[in-house]
Amino acid sequence: MSRYHGPKLRIVRRLGDLPGLTQKVTTRSERPGQHGKTVKKPTEYGVRLEEKQKLKFNYGLTEHQLYRYVKEARRRRGITGLILFQLLEMRLDTICFNLGFSSTIAGARQLVNHRHILVNGKCVNIASFQCRPNDVISVKSKSTELIKTNLKNKQFATIPSHLEFDSKKIVANVKDYCRREDILLNLNELLVIEYYSRR
Repeated sequence: MSRYHGPKLRIVRRLGDLPGLTQKVTTRSERPGQHGKTVKKPTEYGVRLEEKQKLKFNYGLTEHQLYRYVKEARRRRGITGLILFQLLEMRLDTICFNLGFSSTIAGARQLVNHRHILVNGKCVNIASFQCRPNDVISVKSKSTELIKTNLKNKQFATIPSHLEFDSKKIVANVKDYCRREDILLNLNELLVIEYYSRR
């Protein structure tokens, strides 16, 4: 799968703060590129495209994956925007990021791919694995020192309310689906749904 490996601060300057992409802070305020200093009025399509790009870069998804999540959110009953966030927040790599196992979602994906994470006592190495309420997430015994080091350096002090974490045992419990207030990303999800409504 193709992932974005380019300069991350350029993306942050263009789209705003993306906690899942990088923890670095840029000193420049203008957008990247030779025309970054000139302010143009964005079109309606441009506004929706930027909101979609925020979601895509923050969670480290490909275009195809994001479209599949939007289709699944539309199919389910309820508020489409909230369901989309719940699908993305229940991914195993996102949960590991929210627990502080890694400073970015890309780092959390690497932890999962390298078989450090257990779900209900079984090793899971698929980053897009959909966790469910009452799932227990733990770490292999040989990986505890690595995770403890990452937990000391974690950026966000609070853990979302849908997760319960025991820092001594390094065991987490998924209590429920996430609420809109718990999501770190500043985004208008309705614009993302409108962007994909034309497809």
